[in-house]
Amino acid sequence: QVHLVESGGGSVQTGGSLRLSCAASGDTVSLSCMGWFRQSPGEQREGIAFVEPDGATSYASPRKGRFTISKDSSKNTLVLEIDNLNPEDNDMYYCAARRETYCVQWDGGYPFWGQGTQVTVSS
Repeated sequence: QVHLVESGGGSVQTGGSLRLSCAASGDTVSLSCMGWFRQSPGEQREGIAFVEPDGATSYASPRKGRFTISKDSSKNTLVLEIDNLNPEDNDMYYCAARRETYCVQWDGGYPFWGQGTQVTVSS
């Protein structure tokens, strides 16, 4: 079993930054790909950024620039830094993981999910 716990969300003003963290525990040895998704109410989760098994990072095309993903394998922690936040970033942000040896950008490819952390940006 794998447990993912996100933290770092909160309320910020437009132009601010946040650092989201995802702590993985349990059977993490077999995890290959980890990534971040966001979700608005009533909509499907949308991929933001991913870390491949070899450490390479990839981003869903609209998310390049303001989003930076990183992983500390020694601590089993995945981080997403978001800069220059704006009200369009108001969403629940989720950490996800899978055992397959490559990442995909659709949410159905991930069996393990955290509970999410809310990001609220005020203008």
